[in-house]
Amino acid sequence: MNEKVTIRPETRRDYKDIVSLILRSFREGTDYSDGTDIIALVEEIRSSPYYLPELSFVAELDGKVVGHFLFSRFPLSTTRAGGAYHSDAGIVMLAPVSVHADYLRQGIGSAMLTRGIERVREMGFKGITVEGNFNFYNKVGFRTSSEYGIYPTSGIPMTEPRCMMCQETRPGSLSGIGGYIVYDMYYNA
Repeated sequence: MNEKVTIRPETRRDYKDIVSLILRSFREGTDYSDGTDIIALVEEIRSSPYYLPELSFVAELDGKVVGHFLFSRFPLSTTRAGGAYHSDAGIVMLAPVSVHADYLRQGIGSAMLTRGIERVREMGFKGITVEGNFNFYNKVGFRTSSEYGIYPTSGIPMTEPRCMMCQETRPGSLSGIGGYIVYDMYYNA
């Protein structure tokens, strides 16, 4: 973990830096997005009733924004098709996660998520969902979502079931929750 990184809540002053960061991170770090759809998702989440400003963070190193990530409320669907949601299962979605292309593989992503997960736990949420590279997210405690009775319905870049993951905030906190991950509340997801 990078000890020099500061993790703090984002502010409106960070928005321009966050946009630049996301564009570089996704253009240079992935083969599935140029980052414009990710920026649209961030803006959509910020304007939704699911947005939790206290769980939207930046990572700084030497005064420069080098990472961004956010958690938002995420209702699980009781059906594969969506539309029928648990009133409040106490779940948050981690998305998106971006690290500046010049700072990849330096422990910044792990430092960001460790602090973010700790904050989600402090706020009393039961669990976190994330879709992405299981080789990375498994290192910070995520497991395949189906182990918790939470099932994927679609998704990009999800290429296999291990790409949809969950994490309990306390042992057994996802017990009896179950449901489906359906992104129909977001156009850009």
